[in-house]
Amino acid sequence: MLNFDISKLKFDDKGLIPAIVVDAKTRRVLTLAYMNKESLAISLEKELTCFYSRSRQALWLKGETSGNYQHIVSITADCDYDALEVLVEPDGPACHLGTDSCFEHPLFASEERSEFSLELLVKLIEGRKKTRQEGSYTTYLFEKGLDKILKKVGEECTEVIIAAKAEDKKETVYEIADLVYHVLVLMIEADISLADVRNELASRHVIDHKVKQEKMTK
Repeated sequence: MLNFDISKLKFDDKGLIPAIVVDAKTRRVLTLAYMNKESLAISLEKELTCFYSRSRQALWLKGETSGNYQHIVSITADCDYDALEVLVEPDGPACHLGTDSCFEHPLFASEERSEFSLELLVKLIEGRKKTRQEGSYTTYLFEKGLDKILKKVGEECTEVIIAAKAEDKKETVYEIADLVYHVLVLMIEADISLADVRNELASRHVIDHKVKQEKMTK
């Protein structure tokens, strides 16, 4: 708990402050909601997001009815103290429509400055599995099935080893990218999500941290 002076926050004339809720792991914006002093106090006490509904004019603890609680990692005020960024670990979709984020309708995307993320790549690969677009290499892999995908993963592992052994950084990066792509295809084929892998890595990080502490105390 940080010793932040809550009185510095600037609530509007209706006693509200906007709260931008962000997934702490993916850094994706999940929703924009509002808090008043009471809902902020509840959020800090429970370490769960609690908002003020402008339409119902009432407090609502996110997940109280749906089970999709948002566990607060941190809350940060902006430079003017009139907006909050709330990092959370969500138990489920943030949107009442059942989507992970309320922001699902792209209005513009620059071709020259196109966004890239593993999440977007996963969505593209998932789309290929569902629609099986003709001429797509990803579609080809899914049509050939698990054995073909596993073979490609094995081949790319070997290519990474060869490039790394040659101490060729550019080639190693290229081959690692190939390996990551094929592993993502395997994950989707095996119904494994990025969240599954992140959670596993996070659990290992905690274990590794504890091991380091134990070694330091000996």
